[in-house]
Formats: sequence, C-alpha cells, structure tokens
Amino acid sequence: MRTAGSIVREAHEAAAAVVGAGVTTAEIDEVVDGVIASRGAEQLFKGQRVPGTDPFPAATCVSVNQEIVHGIPGPRKLRGGDIVSIDVGVRYEGWCADAAVTHPVGDVAPKLRKLVEATEGALRIALETLRPNIRWSEVAKPMEEHVRLAGFHVIESLCGHGIGRQMWEAPQVPNYFSPSYDFELTPGLVLAIEPMVALGTTALRLMPDGWTIETADGRPAAHFEHTVAITDDGVSVLTAGRNGFGWAQ
Repeated sequence: MRTAGSIVREAHEAAAAVVGAGVTTAEIDEVVDGVIASRGAEQLFKGQRVPGTDPFPAATCVSVNQEIVHGIPGPRKLRGGDIVSIDVGVRYEGWCADAAVTHPVGDVAPKLRKLVEATEGALRIALETLRPNIRWSEVAKPMEEHVRLAGFHVIESLCGHGIGRQMWEAPQVPNYFSPSYDFELTPGLVLAIEPMVALGTTALRLMPDGWTIETADGRPAAHFEHTVAITDDGVSVLTAGRNGFGWAQ
C-alpha cells in the first residue's frame, strides 16, 4: 500500500503541474493515466460501477467549482478563478490507495481560497489527531469544529471509507461527529479520510451522467483526501507529499 500511495502522490504532482486556465479536465486525466501506466499500476476508478450507472470511464475524478466528487473528465476548460478537485486512486499488486486535492486556478476569490484552506485544514487536523486505540469521534469532532468556525459546512451525505484490497471497504469514515459511525482506531486499519466542505448548502444533486455530484445551490465545494494507516507506532500517511505530511513537496 505504501507503493500504491507513492504512485498516487506522483500522479497528483504531475496533475498539479498542468493545472491552469485553458487546460481541459481530459488533459489532466491523460497526465494521471500516464503516470499510473508508467509505474505498472492499475487505474482504480476506471470501470467502477455503482447501481444504475455505466462504468466510470476515466482514471481520474476531476470536479470543478460546484462539483463535489466524481466529475468525469472531458472537454471542459478550466478558467481563472475556478477551483478544481482532483481525485486519484490506484491498485498496485492487489493493494489500493486513494487521495484528492483541490487546486485554485490562478487568482481565486478570497472566500474560495478560504474554503480550500479550511478543507485542507480539516484533513491536517485529522492527521495530527490520529493515533492508535482512540475513537474516530475524537478525530471527527475537531475536524467538524474547524470547518464550522471557518464559516463553512461539512457535507454529511458523503464520507471517507476503509481501503485495502478494494477501494471501498468498511468502516464508513464521517467528517463530523456521528455516534452511529464511531469505531476504534486499531493498528492495522487503513482509512481514506476525505473531508468535503461546502460554501453554501450541503444538499446534493446527482447529475444526468450518473456520477457527478454537485451542490444543490450551485455554490463551490472543496475536497481533500489521504490514505492513512494506523500502526502500532502511530500513523503513516501513505499518500503524503515528499515531506511525509500533507501535500508539500
């Protein structure tokens, strides 16, 4: 899973290098696909199915502005002032890793920059708070409070998940306190932790493509994610940047 995580990181680094006004979401996907192929890994998203949908057609989910998750890459061109969330998953030798980043495109409105910072901040709080043998609620509470104090809203209808041989495994990992989905962080557990935060309403709508999920009010949302292993010695961020933490190089 460490190798899978390093491939995800490399794909994100390559994607970040091409994000800019005039770039299409399909071009971002092409770059990510190339990294995955060069490392001998499998695209985790392509071909995924959920009931009632066609298989997901791309290596990358690229979601722009009000699109929260599962945006399908295509001819849409990024514009200055957009925010774009890029979600990448791979399987390597049977093991999975998954991570997401939201990028500002050029100069963005201060409120959008604050939204991106608050969402990444919630993930950083999770990474700093995690340790073996505590309850997930002890992590989720400060994540939720951070978002609330920033003036934004955690999207509760979407959450993180366990990950291992498959992309979606138990347990569900909410980004807010929920007594119904609390669990112990036992060594050996690997989680995809992914706060999704809305500027406005947290109500959602599914688009006609059967995959893309947007905010119901059409206002922007941001998304950050890391694959994180709970070990006897602490926490290992398998998709971290080269500094071992977060997305810094």
